[in-house]
Amino acid sequence: MFIALAGLVLTSCDMDINDNPNYPSGADITPSLQFPAAVNAVAACTGDQLFNYAGFFVQYFDQRPEANQYNDLAELNIEETSDLFVRPYRLLYAGALMDLKEVAEKTTNTADLFATQVMRTQTYQLLVDNTDKTPYSEALQGSSNSTPKYDDGQAIYEGVLKELDEAEANLDANDVITMTDPVLHQSISQWKGYANALRLRMYLRFIDANINAADYTNKVKTLLAADNFFTGEVAWDVYSDAEGQYNPWYDAVFNLANNHCAAFPLVEYFKAMDDPRISYAILPRTSDNTYVGLYPGSKQDNVFWSNSTPKNADVSGINFDVTHAMPIFFFTQSELQFLIAEAQLRFNNNDAAAKAAYEAGVASDFAYRGMAADAADFLSANGAWNGSTTDKLNLIYMQKWVALFMRDHMEAWSEQRRTDVPKVSSKTAAQVKADPTIYTPGDLLIPVRNSKGNGGLCLSIPYSSDSRKYNSNTPAVRKITDRVFWDVK
Repeated sequence: MFIALAGLVLTSCDMDINDNPNYPSGADITPSLQFPAAVNAVAACTGDQLFNYAGFFVQYFDQRPEANQYNDLAELNIEETSDLFVRPYRLLYAGALMDLKEVAEKTTNTADLFATQVMRTQTYQLLVDNTDKTPYSEALQGSSNSTPKYDDGQAIYEGVLKELDEAEANLDANDVITMTDPVLHQSISQWKGYANALRLRMYLRFIDANINAADYTNKVKTLLAADNFFTGEVAWDVYSDAEGQYNPWYDAVFNLANNHCAAFPLVEYFKAMDDPRISYAILPRTSDNTYVGLYPGSKQDNVFWSNSTPKNADVSGINFDVTHAMPIFFFTQSELQFLIAEAQLRFNNNDAAAKAAYEAGVASDFAYRGMAADAADFLSANGAWNGSTTDKLNLIYMQKWVALFMRDHMEAWSEQRRTDVPKVSSKTAAQVKADPTIYTPGDLLIPVRNSKGNGGLCLSIPYSSDSRKYNSNTPAVRKITDRVFWDVK
């Protein structure tokens, strides 16, 4: 029901419906209809195109040997004309942000306005994390300003966080959420907890970019002391195992099921950690029933494969069956707990609190994958909380990378860029292939074929070619080696 409702309202944004009695007029589209449409637009980006390309960038999967749909993603052959960000740009602006703007113009209910602002904050965070600069201060003005300027990513992060603080400060204790809300079911306390989780995620990025680090560190400590975060998951959980109601990524790849295989770094880390979660969404290769990942960007390189190419049977595939009705996650409980663990360890020197949050993050992810009974054994063995502070931080970051697999690939990519964990191996794929003992399991590998990365990984996304065509204020061409503002090295 929610999928159909959201689709109707979302598509109506771009239609001339004034004289068509089969479509509601702008005045008839109430916040209760428009808010879920906005959330659906964010989900459609997060759980589909962003989910797909970020999964390649963070080396969860690669292009399966006997198919070619995503060769460019695997080999980082990405530029503005690749149109990688065209659909997300359209959906996030013409869909999500415009709907959220109109919701805010149609209600004075402060609880509804707060939930609307939380989603606006999440949406702009996604835009910045992909392209850094994006329209903000002049955006969403329609024909009165069809060429909005691009604001710097830092200013946008600061702007939406300020808006979020103001929306929360304006909350009337007597107001309750009245809009249809399949995400957090009209719970204002849950929306406050979600807002605090977004703050924590974004504050850490400011700190690691050394932007007002002392101020943001104090803000993090305040969040930890209040301990007012959401419970459960923040997810768009409206899909089912029925044709027409599938998760959008599953629906998109269903006819392209031979295009994804497991990537070498993830498989090797799972095996090194003796982690039973390897069986979730990763299939043993058919030739000998073992788990083998493909070296990133290697399938077309005949030199790497000694003038031959691997076959599908040589590597582990992705089990799409687990994705039929998979929710789209805006914030997982496991990511939240790993962020809390990191902050407790770094800023409060509270080893006990960090350990508790770390173990809660691992346990939450095991439970999601139907392996709750295995979490205790993992946490007492290779996943145990021990070693130096550096070791523990690395463990938090690596387990976050694992826990975001098949859940939120966009945040996995962003968190890898922020923390540099998994780190990029100093060894080439060819060196590792020749001598596997020199490889640290989980380290990312520079793709064997690396068309645009200049010896590195993808660090951001080129601007939408739609923006280039229609907005004269679109900045100079953005390369995938350009960093977003918080990715400072």
